Amino acid sequence: MWAFYPSGQPNNGRAQAMGGFKAITDSDDKDGYTEYLKSYSSDDRPSKVIRIEGENFTDTVGEGFEVADHPEGLDGKAVITPDTGSISWKVPVDTAGLYNLRIHYYPLEGKSSAIERKFAINDELPFTGAEDLLFDRLWGNRDAGIKRDDRGNDLRPRQVEKPMWQLKPFMDSEGYYEDPYLFHFDQGMQKLTLTASREPMAIDYIELYQEKTVKSYEEVKKDYEAEGLKPVVNQNLMIQAEDAALKSSPTLYPLSDKSSPAVIPYDVSKIRINAIGGVNWKLPGQWLEWEVDVKEDGLYQIALKRKQDQLRGVYSTRSLMIDGEYPFKEMKQIPFNFGMDWKMDVMGGTEPYLFHLTKGKHTLRLSVSLGEIAPLLQTIESSVLQLNEIYRKILIITSNSPDPYRDYQLEKRIPEMTKVFKTQAAAIKSVADYLEQSTGEQSDKVAVLDTMVSQLEEMAAKPETVAKRLIAFKTNVGGLGTWILNVRVQPLTLDYLVVSSPDVKLPRAEATFGQKVKHELGGLLASYTEDYDSIGNTKQSDKSITVWITTGRDQAQVLKSLIDESFTPESNISVKLRLVPANILLPATLADEGPDVAMQIGEDVPVNYAMRKAAADLSGFPDFKEVASRFNESALVPYQYGGGVYALPEQQTFPMLFYRKDVLEEIGVKPPKTWQDVYNMISVLQKHNMEFFLPIDDVTNNANLTPNAAFSMMLYQNSGKFYSDDDKKSALDSDVSMEVFKKWTQFYTNYKFPLKADFPNRFRTGEMPIGIADYTTYNNLTVMAPEIKGLWDFTMVPGTEMPDGTINHEVASHTTSVMMLENAKDKDASWTFMKWWTSKDTQIAFGREMEGLLGEAARYPTANIEALEELPWPVKDYQNLESQWQWVEGIPQVPGGYFTGRHLDNAFRKVVNGSENPREALSDYILYINDEIAIKRKEFKLPN
Repeated sequence: MWAFYPSGQPNNGRAQAMGGFKAITDSDDKDGYTEYLKSYSSDDRPSKVIRIEGENFTDTVGEGFEVADHPEGLDGKAVITPDTGSISWKVPVDTAGLYNLRIHYYPLEGKSSAIERKFAINDELPFTGAEDLLFDRLWGNRDAGIKRDDRGNDLRPRQVEKPMWQLKPFMDSEGYYEDPYLFHFDQGMQKLTLTASREPMAIDYIELYQEKTVKSYEEVKKDYEAEGLKPVVNQNLMIQAEDAALKSSPTLYPLSDKSSPAVIPYDVSKIRINAIGGVNWKLPGQWLEWEVDVKEDGLYQIALKRKQDQLRGVYSTRSLMIDGEYPFKEMKQIPFNFGMDWKMDVMGGTEPYLFHLTKGKHTLRLSVSLGEIAPLLQTIESSVLQLNEIYRKILIITSNSPDPYRDYQLEKRIPEMTKVFKTQAAAIKSVADYLEQSTGEQSDKVAVLDTMVSQLEEMAAKPETVAKRLIAFKTNVGGLGTWILNVRVQPLTLDYLVVSSPDVKLPRAEATFGQKVKHELGGLLASYTEDYDSIGNTKQSDKSITVWITTGRDQAQVLKSLIDESFTPESNISVKLRLVPANILLPATLADEGPDVAMQIGEDVPVNYAMRKAAADLSGFPDFKEVASRFNESALVPYQYGGGVYALPEQQTFPMLFYRKDVLEEIGVKPPKTWQDVYNMISVLQKHNMEFFLPIDDVTNNANLTPNAAFSMMLYQNSGKFYSDDDKKSALDSDVSMEVFKKWTQFYTNYKFPLKADFPNRFRTGEMPIGIADYTTYNNLTVMAPEIKGLWDFTMVPGTEMPDGTINHEVASHTTSVMMLENAKDKDASWTFMKWWTSKDTQIAFGREMEGLLGEAARYPTANIEALEELPWPVKDYQNLESQWQWVEGIPQVPGGYFTGRHLDNAFRKVVNGSENPREALSDYILYINDEIAIKRKEFKLPN
């Protein structure tokens, strides 16, 4: 780690220069890059550059590959590669050895996510990291300046793609290795293959080359002296960080920071775009790039006004490139320590590093780097995998609720257990010690590690206590997984950059006492005068509607920017968008103070309003059928009532089967295709004390309990239904329903499935290696469980075999909707808005903006069929989703239907907890359901 001292504080809270930490990983990981390098450590590094022209490919698999002449301004030919399939080249290598690889590519229009490729040499994957190579798209602000709404607030600039030809080395997408990958090539003709995982790209050429060695600052300083270079005088350039020319991701949009009156620009009450980065600029490989126009040749210092108020006990690391190259070695790792306030940091501290800049334009690129954190993370990730493996072995013997008074003799039955505990305790302790010494503080990050070390040491010394400590052990290993998540992210906020001569006095970073007082008093006064509920422009045109949204401010701001940019200019209808609590819609509607359109509404609301003549029937609009064709028929089912349709679906989610590939392989089973396969695998899972997860809703504070997802899918797969006789009574008294209910409850009575489980966390540890869950669980696992990346997958739920041999995979979906109120003042304008909102283009734009804003965890589950296809899903995963979507059914909403989910759950719990006969329990509660439906139909004067 390179020493980096904040300006004016050479000895205060600094990152100490220490010897590099070496990752301690599982020696069995033979497919990793570290082992790969070791096996070729004696190889030569040939200096000859070997270029492979993209258009000279020898083989392709799949369609869509073509040679283009002068594509996107290129001088020559290139090959267009789609987002699926593979392409191969033959390359003659004169000298065997280790080579770096780089690619000259152009990001073709796709789904706005990074391009992903898998690389093979002679049809073999050289190491695991080569299956996940990422190539960035380029993003920037759409408009040159910052626009304002009609209330004087800055509007966050939209991020648009700014594609251009780029030269990028093959690198580790996880950020564990800061230098480009090295690949071994034998002498003779070699075959190179790139297989697409996500997004299309044009390829000009691929090169085998050697990365230049970067000199240290001391060596560069001697070069300055030899060339007679001197520091410039009276030069001072301030670059506002929010004016970044290019960025690697649309998430890196400019921010508004109101934490200090010293930020530039600043306003006491209005929103001002004045910073960039923050928690969005945190993932390894993400970068921001600025242009600086230097007035004269010479040596300059570079300073940043920054804030790192997120990572206590760990430093956030960046690397700096000028015009695409590291100026010297120290700029590969620049650590920024924790601090709640803004700080002015000069590169190099009290003796600033000097950078040689010639007159004219230059680019400064700051990239997120794991730096010295990388080997620490590798060590802990390896520990988590090994400890989870031991946990599963213990689980096989003890189950997840071991007898505290029994000695299981685990040290004899798992001979390697105590050795693993000792080894991992030592490895984790070395990480904790290194962190404490390098940051100079005993923080919560170190405490988590110390707790794990203490427990491992005690369990190694007293193996007979392991069974008693199993729950605590699992919790602590889960804590290590969370530690990886927290430490891997490297947030940093920037206000501005300064490129100046060393003699210039830098601006003060912190606000003065007077500025702070004025700021606090101004904020207090503004709270009485500013309208913080309305979002964006509030000026009304000739046609105007009021729309309420009940989710979050981020969603509201993205929606309002889309309205102001495309809807209002095209339709000449102004929209007053208000962010309101979900429970305010009913009282507001009763008082005739409600909106024209309500968004993000639960699927039980529209039909309940329609019964009371408070929701507008959309089927009367002449183009309704055309609009309805955007959705799967199942998505409209909950909004149909009395021949009308009372809402349009926004989101639609449904269950999928998630499974751990590594664990199922370990125990010798395959993902089930039918429920019979599930029964067959239960015994194998339970033999290993593992469990299968079926979803059960939490009944606590859940008044609108929907029918259980597992029961619903089994009912639909057996041609059952929820209501009969034109929805006048429950159909759950049918023989099919009774049999399905019995089978569903048997999972819990006979097979002892858990009634409550934290599926994502137990999926991480492997004790619940398979389960059925909402498909949005995919997003959470992608972000929250990096240590099992590549070890899991999802597919269609188990189906029911039909008499003709086909398998029925039907599932019930859950939706949210947009609804027009019956008392809307301008129904045509409201309908125009609803059509625009649910259209393919708007849903894609909203989905991409939300993912850009909040990351992959916020991937939008749109109900629009064409829009979902355009969201940035990896091709294979989208195909799995689409396969299941064909089998989705909706659950109708009927008067009194809220009793169905509630009493289905009551009957279920009577069977599982009270050991009652399934048929009798369900029959008793069906009486209540039918009574409620009859009462409600009578209340709304409907025929019974």
